[in-house]
Amino acid sequence: MALMYNLHMVLKIFTDGGSKGNPGPSSIGMVFYLDGKKVFDHHEAIGIATNNDAEYLALIRALEFLNKNHKKEEVEKVQFYSDSRLMVNQVNGLFKVKNGKIKEYILKIRGLEQEKGFRISYSYIPREENKEADLLVNTV
Repeated sequence: MALMYNLHMVLKIFTDGGSKGNPGPSSIGMVFYLDGKKVFDHHEAIGIATNNDAEYLALIRALEFLNKNHKKEEVEKVQFYSDSRLMVNQVNGLFKVKNGKIKEYILKIRGLEQEKGFRISYSYIPREENKEADLLVNTV
């Protein structure tokens, strides 16, 4: 599903992942906004995973959707928002990554970032500001 945008638009993407049990049954959610208007959302069950796995997989799936459905020329900047302080700080290079699986996620993210060359930023937000993505996680 290709979405059309005016040039120089900022795309805001909110992601969330959750696990019931840690590890346990897990799901992810993502919501895309352009100029304050929701243009896409998605949620899915991802099987048995930890909370960290779910948070990273939500970001990876959002990057995959972004690359599949958007062109660099359509969007000036992509801003990702997550209520996972650990993930945001790891992706931004502020926290060391010791876990091998998380290192693999980071490598996957770096590859997806390079695929089309979008200007991307990652920001932590409190859970209260990520309600829609959180709600999607809990509807699976």
